[in-house]
Amino acid sequence: MSRTGRLFQLMDALRGNRHPVTAAALAERLGVSERTIYRDIQSLAELGAPVHGSAGVGYMLKTGFFLPPLMFDADELEALVLGARWVRRQGDAGLADAASSALAKIATATPKDLRDEMAETSLWVPIAPPQPEFDEFVAPAREAIRRQHKLRIHYSDERGTPTERTVWPFALAFLDGCRLLAAWCELRAAQRHFRIDRIRAAEPIAERYPTPRHVLIRAWRAEHGIREDS
Repeated sequence: MSRTGRLFQLMDALRGNRHPVTAAALAERLGVSERTIYRDIQSLAELGAPVHGSAGVGYMLKTGFFLPPLMFDADELEALVLGARWVRRQGDAGLADAASSALAKIATATPKDLRDEMAETSLWVPIAPPQPEFDEFVAPAREAIRRQHKLRIHYSDERGTPTERTVWPFALAFLDGCRLLAAWCELRAAQRHFRIDRIRAAEPIAERYPTPRHVLIRAWRAEHGIREDS
């Protein structure tokens, strides 16, 4: 691999992590020595890339820096297309439109127009029958998560018992045959999971919940043993 190609791989490795990455970890990923990583980090800094960190602590790329990759390899391209096709089948209407738009931008933002290759990718997601009971309340749940706002829901449990709850939504899982909302429930004073298809009504509340979303997610991961990269 050329040095230029290695520098781009190093950029991708840094861009894919939210926390500092040690030179040892970067060296193992790229298959080079730590000394080479130190030299390449210095080269990136001299070229103007906002790399922060130091030896023994780790390195990371400053938030907001964007550098398009020179090319997607075959596996990366198939992963992008398959993921977008899954979203178009499983997400609500807004997510489906966003997936198509994102693929179009990716295809035309690279040096090589990838639209033909994407169209010919032979990985497909089975077409599921429409499930309107999922669609109606996925969008308000996503909006509440994004804004970190409270949401008032009318909910029926597995026995059909109705309750009205004010929740702090922080995560939404798209499972086969089920959409599961993770939220702090004010009624129970605890984290709870709510099936989207059991929500009978949802009313957005223009009030930010008091605990930051990342704190709620961290506690949820710890309680259920969910890894950060899941």
